[in-house]
Amino acid sequence: MKTLRKRRRIQILAVAAIALVLATGLIGYAMRDGINFFRSPSQVAEAPPPATETFRLGGLVEDGSIVRGQGETVTFRVTDGGAAIPVAFTGVLPDLFGEGQGMIGTGKLVNGTFVATEILAKHDETYMPKEVVDALKEQGVYKEPTN
Repeated sequence: MKTLRKRRRIQILAVAAIALVLATGLIGYAMRDGINFFRSPSQVAEAPPPATETFRLGGLVEDGSIVRGQGETVTFRVTDGGAAIPVAFTGVLPDLFGEGQGMIGTGKLVNGTFVATEILAKHDETYMPKEVVDALKEQGVYKEPTN
C-alpha cells in the first residue's frame, strides 16, 4: 500500500515537472519575436547590429533631414547628439512626427540605413519615451521641457 502511494506521488511530481518545463518552453518560443532591444544612434554607430536583428531606434529627428520620396516613402536622420543614423520608412507617419521631435522606430539596419516598419512619435509637447530621454541625457544633449 505504501509503495503504491509513493509511486503515485512520484508520477504526479514527474508530470508536474514535465508540464512546467513544457509551459516555460512554449512561453519562450512565443516571445522570441516580441522582444526588441532599444538602441540609440550612437550605440548603432559604434556596434551595428546584424541585418537580421529587429530592434528599436530612438532619438530626435534631425532638422532639415526629412525627404519625402515618391509614394509613401520618407527618409530622414535620427540623432542623439553623438551620431546620426539614416532612416527609411514606407507608410503613413504619425501626425505629430516632425523635425526636432522625439521618435522611436522598429526595424532593421540594412546597408547602414535603418529600415523602419513602424514609427512612433511623441504624443504631446512634453512627453518623450524614457529610452530616448536616457540616451539623450547620456550624450549630454537633453533639455528639460518647460511648461
